[in-house]
Amino acid sequence: MNLIESITFPKCSPPLPATLTNIIKMAREGVAGSTYTYDRLKELKEFDESKIGCKGLADSGITTIPRIFHHPPETVPKMDRSAESPAASLAEIPVIDLSDLESPTRRRLVVDQVRLAASTWGFFQVVSHGISASVMERTSAAIKAFHEQPHQEKIKHYKRDEMNGFIYSTNNDLYRSKAANWHDHIQLWTGPTPPVASDIPDICRDEIIQWDREATKVADLVLELLAEGLGLDSKKFKEMGCTDCKALVGTCYPYCPEPERTMGIAAHSDGQVLTVLMTNQVAGLQVKHGDDWIDVKPCRGGLIINIGDLLQAISNGVYRSVEHRVFANYSRELRISVVMFFNLLNWREGDMMGPLPELLSQDSPAIYRDFTKQEYLDKFLSNGYDSKSLLDFIRI
Repeated sequence: MNLIESITFPKCSPPLPATLTNIIKMAREGVAGSTYTYDRLKELKEFDESKIGCKGLADSGITTIPRIFHHPPETVPKMDRSAESPAASLAEIPVIDLSDLESPTRRRLVVDQVRLAASTWGFFQVVSHGISASVMERTSAAIKAFHEQPHQEKIKHYKRDEMNGFIYSTNNDLYRSKAANWHDHIQLWTGPTPPVASDIPDICRDEIIQWDREATKVADLVLELLAEGLGLDSKKFKEMGCTDCKALVGTCYPYCPEPERTMGIAAHSDGQVLTVLMTNQVAGLQVKHGDDWIDVKPCRGGLIINIGDLLQAISNGVYRSVEHRVFANYSRELRISVVMFFNLLNWREGDMMGPLPELLSQDSPAIYRDFTKQEYLDKFLSNGYDSKSLLDFIRI
């Protein structure tokens, strides 16, 4: 019996297309050194149309991954499975306690901590943020439960229309990236128009609705602190609608049989204003700090916050949007992350944006030019994860 014949695919209705077998066959031949003609677009379409996702491939029992997932070797972290992660380091992103902010003295201290973290690391963790541990656990468990459903349940929601309704998919940049990443995800826009509750699957509906509400409160608070750190009114970013346009993404990183060949998510920076991330304790996230990649070790009960490209531009480079990546999961336990992306809603007249005038002076001239909403969308939607094109495009 050969590898293909030995694979047991998940039970599906309707059956998986025969082309999926070709994907596995091509992966096997590529590893074995056979000289088949590699048609990347054809194989991408076959994988996409199978709707099986990376978890479905992993569950099928494959021992090699299809060639569409192969990344250049120099971009993949060196794997040391005896350690907690591929690149152990003593450095860690800052952890900031958000308790007792009613005290003016305490608030000034926290504002200084947030400003320093956002301007040097671009990433930090917050604790005592007001979301209970039970809500966090239920939300993570609900996202995991969705991804662990039988294929015939998940396939009902599979589509590539990123802008409308609840979707289940894999690699939202599948056709834009140079190499596919080893993850699946669900996505739902929760603002500015609230989603229709009945569009969200029962298995995670209540948890998603509650998490949207709770994570937005945290984002509002963090943006207040970030505004104060710039010397602005605490409500400045709220007035700009920086938490009104938002999307929830629940990502599943399944076991990968060849983590040294691929990535969970390639190195990238977030294009939005702010990101609020909750993850389970399975290792994976790394942040670029200087020339080094630093492992992010999630605090139990903590949330990870990172600055997006738009906030770097708006702050005229005071706050930094930094590259981060997720290595392919070599653990048999699923890595689950629940991400809220917050974006700008209230653009200036003419759909323009740029560094806030209040932050500019003769001593602090603009380092970015004003740009249009269309320019932003064109850059954001036309590239894969491995891109920081907006900030490069608008730099003076």
